[in-house]
Amino acid sequence: MGSGGQICERAYRLEPFMLFRQRVFSNQNNPMNFSIPFGGARAPLFARNIVATSQPLAAQAGLSALQRGGNAVDAALAAAITLTVVEPTMNGIGGDAFAIVWDNKKLHGLNASGRAPQAWSRQYFSGQTKMPAVGWGSVTIPGVVSGWVMLSEKFGKLKFDDLFASAIDYAQEGYPVSPVIARQWSLAKDTLAQQPGFSENFLRNDQSPLAGEIWRFPQQAETLAEIAQTKGESFYRGRLAWRIAQFAAQTGGALTEADLDAHQADWVGPLASAYGEVVLHEIPPNGSGIAAQMALGILDALNARSQGQQTRERIHLQVEAMRLAFADVHAHVSDPKTMRINPELLLDREYLRSRAKLIDSQRAGQYVAGVPRNSGTVYLCAADASGMMVSFIQSNFRGFGSGVVAPGGIAFHNRGSAFSLTAGHPNEVAPGKRPFHPIIPAFLTRAGEPLMAFGVMGGNMQPQGHLQMVMRYVDDGLNPQACSDTPRWRINDDGILTVEYNMPSDVVAGLRSFGHEVLIAPADSLDFGSAQAIARLSSVDGSIAYVAGSDHRRDGMAVGF
Repeated sequence: MGSGGQICERAYRLEPFMLFRQRVFSNQNNPMNFSIPFGGARAPLFARNIVATSQPLAAQAGLSALQRGGNAVDAALAAAITLTVVEPTMNGIGGDAFAIVWDNKKLHGLNASGRAPQAWSRQYFSGQTKMPAVGWGSVTIPGVVSGWVMLSEKFGKLKFDDLFASAIDYAQEGYPVSPVIARQWSLAKDTLAQQPGFSENFLRNDQSPLAGEIWRFPQQAETLAEIAQTKGESFYRGRLAWRIAQFAAQTGGALTEADLDAHQADWVGPLASAYGEVVLHEIPPNGSGIAAQMALGILDALNARSQGQQTRERIHLQVEAMRLAFADVHAHVSDPKTMRINPELLLDREYLRSRAKLIDSQRAGQYVAGVPRNSGTVYLCAADASGMMVSFIQSNFRGFGSGVVAPGGIAFHNRGSAFSLTAGHPNEVAPGKRPFHPIIPAFLTRAGEPLMAFGVMGGNMQPQGHLQMVMRYVDDGLNPQACSDTPRWRINDDGILTVEYNMPSDVVAGLRSFGHEVLIAPADSLDFGSAQAIARLSSVDGSIAYVAGSDHRRDGMAVGF
């Protein structure tokens, strides 16, 4: 596999093809290669209007919104709302969301993550050494509904309730469950069946649905219809809020009507960090996107792009840079109101150069957090022919989140599990505080112009996936589908480096020779996330078109016209 992959990469760089690319896309410094060298079995999609998601029915719901006269934001929202029905294993009505929108003039960021209930404090969790992973003790206030409303009000063209048509129809009439989702559903059943409301809402006769089985959930259709008709008001200040609070009181939760009423999503300026001639934009803390930006800044200082594609040398540097970034992020990043360090200082070029000096180019290291000097799932993207692009992510965190499901199919996330119970830690749990959040949408620009909306869902894989996607796209000139298809590596939560089954064997051996403990994942592993990406193609005549990719590791697809 190792030598074969290298031969394949050399083979697709044909000079006549590259000259053609330079002629048609003469304004791009690094012409894009449209071949698919990594065997993902999917070709990149070319269209003037595109939606890419992890579930085909949701992608088509977004496309339908575009065909009805909606824009990229309408498409993203229609897809996102539908995903709560057709991919409930990864997201739900009780989750969080973030978005980055290019409105054809500038970028806008939205943080629709929720805060801790007012009852939560370190004392509330007395006797515990870490936050609960599931159950009510992991549920912060859901923010996703507020995100839908704010994006629609600011940018949408279609009526808000029109965005719910496909989701309500699939919940009411049913849909055949796709294979990867059926597998995730089965795995969740064994760990979450005892959580309040889970079995009643997401199991039938104590069983999860099989692939191809029709799943209907009319109660969820009713909930979505009420959210649509009230523009989310019922969820935070009406009948749905009352039902949520009553369910929490009856089953051991701390969430109250006052907590829901106090929730507010926020427009934020995306955090920008240069990597060579491009700029990576991420949602600022409490999001973890800064980890990808820091790692890329370290790799920039090391000139990692000069190493060959998919080599032990480059991957070693990537892994070490990511470990350094994680050390800082886990020590410093929290709700911005409680961070003791300005996020911009973590991206300071001099600071990142000093961190880069800690890396041995041929030996794995162990790192602690540095101290700069003062001076967190489904991901989807959409783009339309007007030039608007949307990078959007919403999530319940790990498979079905907390496992707690209120009547009407409101499945709650477990983002509260990311809080710390260490006294004085910036991310220490506290009333009304946002937890450190791994879900992150991303956006690339060059010279103020849009390049790519992208994301890689999957816990701490997200910033690691962003790093790998950026280098493949920017340094290697691969198209979004090939960027996604490339075999991935991941530093797990336990710190062990894991690689996909098809990582070249010579690369694995080389990483081990550098001192890395490397585990090779099985071929059916779901641990390496799911990428969706849409890149803009700016031709010499100024016309707008896009090329997109959708991760072969999931059931999704990119669709367009």
